[in-house]
Amino acid sequence: MVAQLAGTRRCPYPKLLRRYTALLGLTSALSWGTGDFAGGLASRKVGAYSAVMYGEAIGLIFLITALPFTHEPFPDSHTLKWSIAAGIVGTIALLAFFEAMRLGRLSIVAPLSALLGAVIPIIVGSFVDGLPQPIVFLSFGLALVAVVLISREKDEGETNTKNRYFYLSILAGIGFGLYFVFMHEASQELVIGPIITARTSGVIAIFLYLLLKRKSFRVESRSWHLLTINGLFDVGGNAFYILAGQAGRLDVSAVLASLYPGMTVFLAWLILKEKLQSSQWFGIALALVAIILMTTA
Repeated sequence: MVAQLAGTRRCPYPKLLRRYTALLGLTSALSWGTGDFAGGLASRKVGAYSAVMYGEAIGLIFLITALPFTHEPFPDSHTLKWSIAAGIVGTIALLAFFEAMRLGRLSIVAPLSALLGAVIPIIVGSFVDGLPQPIVFLSFGLALVAVVLISREKDEGETNTKNRYFYLSILAGIGFGLYFVFMHEASQELVIGPIITARTSGVIAIFLYLLLKRKSFRVESRSWHLLTINGLFDVGGNAFYILAGQAGRLDVSAVLASLYPGMTVFLAWLILKEKLQSSQWFGIALALVAIILMTTA
Protein backbone atom coordinates (compact mmCIF):
# COMPACT_ATOMS: atom_id res chain seq x y z
CA MET A 1 0.00 0.00 0.00
CA VAL A 2 2.85 2.39 0.84
CA ALA A 3 4.36 1.96 -2.62
CA GLN A 4 1.00 2.72 -4.20
CA LEU A 5 0.61 5.81 -2.08
CA ALA A 6 4.09 7.03 -2.94
CA GLY A 7 3.41 6.75 -6.64
CA THR A 8 0.27 8.86 -6.76
CA ARG A 9 0.07 12.37 -8.12
CA ARG A 10 0.09 15.25 -5.68
CA CYS A 11 -2.27 18.18 -5.92
CA PRO A 12 -0.29 21.23 -7.21
CA TYR A 13 -1.27 23.91 -4.71
CA PRO A 14 0.34 27.38 -4.80
CA LYS A 15 3.14 28.15 -2.40
CA LEU A 16 0.92 30.75 -0.73
CA LEU A 17 -1.53 28.05 0.37
CA ARG A 18 1.33 25.79 1.51
CA ARG A 19 2.21 28.42 4.10
CA TYR A 20 -1.17 27.81 5.72
CA THR A 21 -0.85 24.03 6.13
CA ALA A 22 -0.52 24.37 9.91
CA LEU A 23 -3.48 26.76 10.14
CA LEU A 24 -5.68 24.44 8.07
CA GLY A 25 -4.65 21.40 10.12
CA LEU A 26 -5.28 23.22 13.39
CA THR A 27 -8.68 24.43 12.17
CA SER A 28 -9.62 20.85 11.34
CA ALA A 29 -8.70 19.86 14.90
CA LEU A 30 -10.87 22.62 16.39
CA SER A 31 -13.78 21.65 14.16
CA TRP A 32 -13.43 17.91 14.80
CA GLY A 33 -13.06 18.47 18.53
CA THR A 34 -16.30 20.46 18.65
CA GLY A 35 -18.15 17.90 16.56
CA ASP A 36 -16.88 15.00 18.66
CA PHE A 37 -17.95 16.73 21.86
CA ALA A 38 -21.49 17.12 20.54
CA GLY A 39 -21.49 13.60 19.11
CA GLY A 40 -20.30 12.13 22.40
CA LEU A 41 -23.13 13.82 24.27
CA ALA A 42 -25.63 12.66 21.65
CA SER A 43 -24.41 9.06 21.94
CA ARG A 44 -25.30 9.11 25.64
CA LYS A 45 -28.89 9.94 24.68
CA VAL A 46 -29.51 7.92 21.50
CA GLY A 47 -26.67 5.36 21.44
CA ALA A 48 -23.51 5.24 19.36
CA TYR A 49 -25.05 3.74 16.21
CA SER A 50 -27.84 6.30 15.90
CA ALA A 51 -25.50 9.15 16.78
CA VAL A 52 -23.01 8.22 14.06
CA MET A 53 -25.67 7.47 11.42
CA TYR A 54 -27.70 10.65 11.90
CA GLY A 55 -24.61 12.81 12.36
CA GLU A 56 -23.13 11.54 9.10
CA ALA A 57 -26.50 11.84 7.34
CA ILE A 58 -26.88 15.49 8.39
CA GLY A 59 -23.37 16.23 7.18
CA LEU A 60 -24.11 14.41 3.93
CA ILE A 61 -27.21 16.54 3.30
CA PHE A 62 -25.15 19.68 3.84
CA LEU A 63 -22.44 18.46 1.43
CA ILE A 64 -24.92 17.54 -1.30
CA THR A 65 -26.49 20.99 -0.96
CA ALA A 66 -23.09 22.67 -1.30
CA LEU A 67 -21.88 20.45 -4.17
CA PRO A 68 -23.38 22.51 -7.06
CA PHE A 69 -21.42 25.56 -5.89
CA THR A 70 -18.04 23.78 -5.91
CA HIS A 71 -17.98 22.77 -9.62
CA GLU A 72 -16.00 19.63 -8.78
CA PRO A 73 -15.87 16.83 -11.38
CA PHE A 74 -17.22 13.37 -10.59
CA PRO A 75 -14.63 11.32 -8.66
CA ASP A 76 -12.63 8.79 -10.69
CA SER A 77 -12.27 5.12 -9.74
CA HIS A 78 -9.12 5.79 -7.69
CA THR A 79 -10.89 8.43 -5.60
CA LEU A 80 -14.01 6.31 -5.17
CA LYS A 81 -12.00 3.28 -4.04
CA TRP A 82 -10.04 5.10 -1.36
CA SER A 83 -13.07 7.18 -0.29
CA ILE A 84 -15.17 4.07 0.30
CA ALA A 85 -12.33 2.50 2.29
CA ALA A 86 -12.02 5.70 4.32
CA GLY A 87 -15.77 5.74 4.92
CA ILE A 88 -15.81 2.18 6.23
CA VAL A 89 -12.85 2.49 8.62
CA GLY A 90 -13.96 5.98 9.64
CA THR A 91 -17.45 4.76 10.53
CA ILE A 92 -16.08 1.85 12.57
CA ALA A 93 -13.75 4.28 14.35
CA LEU A 94 -16.59 6.69 15.12
CA LEU A 95 -18.79 3.89 16.46
CA ALA A 96 -16.02 2.75 18.80
CA PHE A 97 -15.22 6.36 19.70
CA PHE A 98 -18.79 7.38 20.55
CA GLU A 99 -19.41 4.15 22.49
CA ALA A 100 -16.22 4.81 24.47
CA MET A 101 -17.36 8.36 25.21
CA ARG A 102 -20.76 7.02 26.28
CA LEU A 103 -19.04 4.77 28.83
CA GLY A 104 -16.21 7.05 29.95
CA ARG A 105 -15.14 10.65 30.27
CA LEU A 106 -15.02 12.68 27.07
CA SER A 107 -11.82 14.39 28.20
CA ILE A 108 -10.03 11.02 28.45
CA VAL A 109 -11.38 8.99 25.55
CA ALA A 110 -10.57 11.62 22.91
CA PRO A 111 -6.82 11.90 23.68
CA LEU A 112 -6.35 8.13 23.91
CA SER A 113 -7.81 7.60 20.45
CA ALA A 114 -5.95 10.58 19.02
CA LEU A 115 -2.57 9.15 20.00
CA LEU A 116 -2.82 6.15 17.66
CA GLY A 117 -4.61 8.29 15.12
CA ALA A 118 -1.47 10.43 14.85
CA VAL A 119 1.14 7.66 14.93
CA ILE A 120 -0.12 5.76 11.87
CA PRO A 121 0.05 8.76 9.47
CA ILE A 122 3.53 9.62 10.80
CA ILE A 123 4.78 6.14 9.87
CA VAL A 124 3.11 6.17 6.45
CA GLY A 125 4.14 9.77 5.79
CA SER A 126 7.79 8.96 6.47
CA PHE A 127 7.70 6.35 3.68
CA VAL A 128 5.65 8.46 1.25
CA ASP A 129 7.10 11.95 1.74
CA GLY A 130 10.44 11.05 3.34
CA LEU A 131 11.57 11.95 6.84
CA PRO A 132 10.48 15.45 7.92
CA GLN A 133 12.83 18.21 9.05
CA PRO A 134 14.34 17.68 12.53
CA ILE A 135 12.29 20.51 14.05
CA VAL A 136 9.09 19.02 12.61
CA PHE A 137 10.05 15.59 13.93
CA LEU A 138 10.62 17.17 17.35
CA SER A 139 7.19 18.79 17.18
CA PHE A 140 5.67 15.37 16.42
CA GLY A 141 7.20 14.02 19.61
CA LEU A 142 5.94 16.97 21.65
CA ALA A 143 2.45 16.57 20.18
CA LEU A 144 2.34 12.87 21.08
CA VAL A 145 3.56 13.57 24.62
CA ALA A 146 0.89 16.27 24.85
CA VAL A 147 -1.80 13.78 23.89
CA VAL A 148 -0.59 11.36 26.58
CA LEU A 149 -0.55 14.09 29.25
CA ILE A 150 -4.00 15.31 28.31
CA SER A 151 -5.31 11.75 28.63
CA ARG A 152 -4.09 11.21 32.20
CA GLU A 153 -6.64 11.00 35.02
CA LYS A 154 -7.07 9.58 38.50
CA ASP A 155 -8.07 5.94 38.85
CA GLU A 156 -11.85 6.12 39.17
CA GLY A 157 -14.80 3.96 38.19
CA GLU A 158 -15.34 0.24 37.72
CA THR A 159 -12.48 -1.74 36.21
CA ASN A 160 -14.62 -3.57 33.64
CA THR A 161 -16.12 -0.35 32.31
CA LYS A 162 -12.72 1.34 32.22
CA ASN A 163 -11.16 -1.58 30.37
CA ARG A 164 -13.98 -1.59 27.84
CA TYR A 165 -13.76 2.08 26.93
CA PHE A 166 -9.96 1.85 26.97
CA TYR A 167 -9.96 -0.87 24.29
CA LEU A 168 -12.67 0.92 22.35
CA SER A 169 -10.48 4.04 22.37
CA ILE A 170 -7.58 2.01 20.93
CA LEU A 171 -9.83 0.61 18.20
CA ALA A 172 -11.05 4.13 17.42
CA GLY A 173 -7.47 5.41 17.24
CA ILE A 174 -6.41 2.74 14.75
CA GLY A 175 -9.48 3.51 12.66
CA PHE A 176 -8.82 7.26 12.74
CA GLY A 177 -5.20 6.73 11.72
CA LEU A 178 -6.23 4.62 8.72
CA TYR A 179 -8.92 7.16 7.90
CA PHE A 180 -6.32 9.94 7.80
CA VAL A 181 -4.21 7.93 5.35
CA PHE A 182 -7.06 6.72 3.14
CA MET A 183 -8.80 10.10 2.93
CA HIS A 184 -5.50 11.82 2.16
CA GLU A 185 -5.02 9.45 -0.75
CA ALA A 186 -8.62 9.86 -1.93
CA SER A 187 -8.50 13.66 -1.91
CA GLN A 188 -5.46 14.43 -4.05
CA GLU A 189 -7.47 16.68 -6.36
CA LEU A 190 -10.99 16.90 -4.87
CA VAL A 191 -12.47 18.01 -1.55
CA ILE A 192 -16.25 17.55 -1.46
CA GLY A 193 -16.50 14.41 -3.61
CA PRO A 194 -14.38 12.15 -1.37
CA ILE A 195 -16.24 13.26 1.77
CA ILE A 196 -19.64 12.60 0.13
CA THR A 197 -18.51 9.13 -0.99
CA ALA A 198 -17.12 8.26 2.43
CA ARG A 199 -20.19 9.56 4.25
CA THR A 200 -22.56 7.71 1.92
CA SER A 201 -20.82 4.38 2.45
CA GLY A 202 -20.83 4.92 6.21
CA VAL A 203 -24.51 5.86 6.43
CA ILE A 204 -25.57 2.91 4.26
CA ALA A 205 -23.51 0.46 6.35
CA ILE A 206 -25.01 1.59 9.67
CA PHE A 207 -28.54 1.81 8.22
CA LEU A 208 -28.37 -1.79 6.97
CA TYR A 209 -26.99 -2.97 10.31
CA LEU A 210 -29.78 -1.29 12.28
CA LEU A 211 -32.33 -2.63 9.80
CA LEU A 212 -31.09 -6.21 10.13
CA LYS A 213 -30.97 -5.95 13.91
CA ARG A 214 -34.45 -4.36 13.89
CA LYS A 215 -33.21 -1.47 15.98
CA SER A 216 -35.32 1.63 16.46
CA PHE A 217 -34.54 4.67 14.31
CA ARG A 218 -36.35 7.06 16.63
CA VAL A 219 -34.44 9.96 18.12
CA GLU A 220 -35.75 12.18 20.88
CA SER A 221 -36.20 15.80 19.85
CA ARG A 222 -33.75 17.07 22.48
CA SER A 223 -30.89 15.32 20.67
CA TRP A 224 -31.26 16.83 17.21
CA HIS A 225 -29.28 19.97 17.98
CA LEU A 226 -26.34 17.85 19.16
CA LEU A 227 -26.54 15.63 16.07
CA THR A 228 -26.68 18.69 13.82
CA ILE A 229 -23.63 20.27 15.47
CA ASN A 230 -21.79 16.97 15.18
CA GLY A 231 -22.65 16.53 11.50
CA LEU A 232 -21.72 20.06 10.42
CA PHE A 233 -18.49 20.35 12.41
CA ASP A 234 -17.41 16.87 11.35
CA VAL A 235 -17.78 17.91 7.72
CA GLY A 236 -15.79 21.06 8.46
CA GLY A 237 -13.03 19.03 10.09
CA ASN A 238 -12.82 16.76 7.06
CA ALA A 239 -12.70 19.65 4.60
CA PHE A 240 -9.94 21.51 6.46
CA TYR A 241 -7.96 18.28 6.92
CA ILE A 242 -8.15 17.57 3.18
CA LEU A 243 -7.01 21.10 2.34
CA ALA A 244 -4.14 20.81 4.83
CA GLY A 245 -3.09 17.50 3.28
CA GLN A 246 -3.25 18.91 -0.24
CA ALA A 247 -1.17 21.91 0.78
CA GLY A 248 1.49 19.99 2.72
CA ARG A 249 2.64 16.65 4.11
CA LEU A 250 0.37 13.83 5.26
CA ASP A 251 2.06 13.48 8.65
CA VAL A 252 2.01 17.21 9.45
CA SER A 253 -1.66 17.64 8.59
CA ALA A 254 -2.64 14.44 10.43
CA VAL A 255 -0.69 15.27 13.61
CA LEU A 256 -2.23 18.75 13.74
CA ALA A 257 -5.70 17.33 13.12
CA SER A 258 -5.07 14.79 15.90
CA LEU A 259 -4.89 17.64 18.39
CA TYR A 260 -8.71 17.70 18.35
CA PRO A 261 -8.83 16.33 21.95
CA GLY A 262 -7.68 19.75 23.11
CA MET A 263 -10.99 21.24 21.97
CA THR A 264 -12.99 18.29 23.32
CA VAL A 265 -11.25 18.55 26.70
CA PHE A 266 -11.77 22.32 26.81
CA LEU A 267 -15.50 22.00 26.07
CA ALA A 268 -15.85 19.18 28.62
CA TRP A 269 -14.20 21.44 31.20
CA LEU A 270 -16.23 24.51 30.20
CA ILE A 271 -19.68 22.94 29.76
CA LEU A 272 -19.65 19.65 31.70
CA LYS A 273 -17.38 20.99 34.45
CA GLU A 274 -15.06 17.98 34.14
CA LYS A 275 -12.05 18.84 36.29
CA LEU A 276 -8.61 18.79 34.69
CA GLN A 277 -5.38 17.89 36.46
CA SER A 278 -2.25 20.01 36.24
CA SER A 279 -0.67 17.43 33.91
CA GLN A 280 -3.56 17.86 31.48
CA TRP A 281 -3.14 21.64 31.44
CA PHE A 282 0.58 21.11 30.86
CA GLY A 283 -0.26 18.79 27.97
CA ILE A 284 -2.42 21.46 26.38
CA ALA A 285 0.43 23.97 26.71
CA LEU A 286 2.84 21.45 25.19
CA ALA A 287 0.47 20.97 22.27
CA LEU A 288 0.58 24.72 21.64
CA VAL A 289 4.39 24.60 21.58
CA ALA A 290 4.24 21.76 19.04
CA ILE A 291 1.89 23.81 16.87
CA ILE A 292 4.25 26.79 16.96
CA LEU A 293 7.20 24.60 15.94
CA MET A 294 5.27 23.12 13.01
CA THR A 295 4.16 26.56 11.92
CA THR A 296 7.66 28.05 11.95
CA ALA A 297 9.37 25.05 10.30
